[in-house]
Amino acid sequence: MLADGADHHAARLALARGWELVIPLPFGKALNAAINGGAANPADARAIFAGEPAADPEVTERVDTISALARQARLFEMADDDQRLQDLFLDMLERPGDTQALGSFAAEAGKRSALAGRILIEQSDIVIAVWDGKSVANIGGTGHTALIALEMGSPVLWIDPAQPAEWQILLSPEALTGVHREGAGGSADLPRTARGDALARLVTDAVALAPPEVGGGFAGLAAIGTDSWRSASSIRGHAFRRVEALFGETGLARRFRSVRQTYERPDEIAGGSGQPLLGAIASLPQGDPGLSRALETEILRRFAWLDGISSYLSDHYRSGMIVNFLLGAMAIIAGILYLPLVDAEHKWIFAALELALLLTIVVNTASGQRARLHGRWFETRRAAEYLRHSPLLAALGAARPPGAWPQGTDNWWPEWYVRHALRRIGLPQMRVDKPYLRALLEVLRDHHVDPQRHYHRAKSARLARVHHRIDLLSETLFLAAVLLVAMFLALAGLSALDLVDPRLVAGSAKWFTVLAVALPTLGGAFAGIRYFGDFERFAEISEVTAEKLDRVSQRIALILDAPHEAVDYSFAADIVHAADEIVFAEIQNWQAVFSGKRTAVPA
Repeated sequence: MLADGADHHAARLALARGWELVIPLPFGKALNAAINGGAANPADARAIFAGEPAADPEVTERVDTISALARQARLFEMADDDQRLQDLFLDMLERPGDTQALGSFAAEAGKRSALAGRILIEQSDIVIAVWDGKSVANIGGTGHTALIALEMGSPVLWIDPAQPAEWQILLSPEALTGVHREGAGGSADLPRTARGDALARLVTDAVALAPPEVGGGFAGLAAIGTDSWRSASSIRGHAFRRVEALFGETGLARRFRSVRQTYERPDEIAGGSGQPLLGAIASLPQGDPGLSRALETEILRRFAWLDGISSYLSDHYRSGMIVNFLLGAMAIIAGILYLPLVDAEHKWIFAALELALLLTIVVNTASGQRARLHGRWFETRRAAEYLRHSPLLAALGAARPPGAWPQGTDNWWPEWYVRHALRRIGLPQMRVDKPYLRALLEVLRDHHVDPQRHYHRAKSARLARVHHRIDLLSETLFLAAVLLVAMFLALAGLSALDLVDPRLVAGSAKWFTVLAVALPTLGGAFAGIRYFGDFERFAEISEVTAEKLDRVSQRIALILDAPHEAVDYSFAADIVHAADEIVFAEIQNWQAVFSGKRTAVPA
């Protein structure tokens, strides 16, 4: 944060290597220079605020050093509370012996430093803390930032200036309880070579050009290769959407509408579905002029690609299982349909049809398993949903720290892919103020929260109708079978009493048998579709998601209705992170529902 000492040293080392220097400042550039430059009186502070040299040459030299580094860096200035902090800073300088003035400024400045520290943690894969290890109580200080990093799951490389050769890798908050004791910090008990290997692994994981590949076709990044892209859905993938339309829509025309999907090309999204969001971000007051272009290139194009592939895979995976359930029922019906139609010596025709239907199920299942439809759908949908909300996070300089990402065993490439895409965006170069925060919250509400909650509420209602109507159909078919059997028994009884012609009973017996088998078989198939689709649980997930988004929308409304000065970065960051958590929770919920429902025969 350009404080004198380790910050300056690290900045010079980075610049000497030709690295990009990115700095989250807890204050605006001028206020930060006055504080870190050590202005000791109000006159010097006011001069620095005005961009003029301080009377104290040592202060001027320090400010010039800070300014020189700042000019070579990408700055993210959190200046939304500068006026109040500037007043507190001047009040402290004007009353040097007043502990209340000193305490008020120290507390508020510490809170701002902690906010900047959180941004640093979120934007970093590894945090390096040059710190004496004595206390974590100083809010916003190095020790406190190290503690927060560990609590957020980020690894910390701790270097004690008094004994730098004994650096340690800290992986949990508990490691801070005895960082000076041999072995207590998590790596000091290891030989230097072993510690070096541990650090090399951390760095390699952070900057790896590709995630570890897993076995199987279309595994890892091959899941999103050009072979996986289709411009539109195919008829083979329409069964599930047709079921949703038939049982979920309200009008006859809607039930039989076309379910063909056309997927938006990545190079079309900037002028298509992404145009309103990109335009809104580009028009944010005093925003980074290059942010909108970077979001389109690095985020929205990737989202369009992944969303198209995921939708295609989802349709084929779920439709494949729908087809299996229906083919299974048809195979059973075909196997007994010979009874009223042909003599026993011609049964082979229907047996051949039954075998063909069963083999079709086997081929369909093997094809889905070989193409990894289930796994690829899971992976691509995760990555797409992570990207969907990330433009709003990026516009606020916020991110999900490494330790907060889901950890997979053999399919964590989506998290790796999205993290690296977001790293290419990084922190925008800008000065955050209150008008910017208010405008950003409006963008969050209008382009993410409200559209998503309306979508989930409509989806919940539609899926609830699908569940209810399929349930009603399967129960009706079962009840019809019961009535048919009862009817046959009644006819048989009336025949025994000579009230019905026995030839009528004998002639219809085989048809009664076929229908008595066919109706509950079809009912069971639709019950299987209902179980597989889990429409009721998905409706509940969407309803819960909509309710959570309702609360976020209400929070945004409260902040926007509050006085202008009440809006600050911490409120905005909390709300953006709350929306991000809802996205992650929804992903985890629907994946938990479908995780065990892999492509299989309906048995």
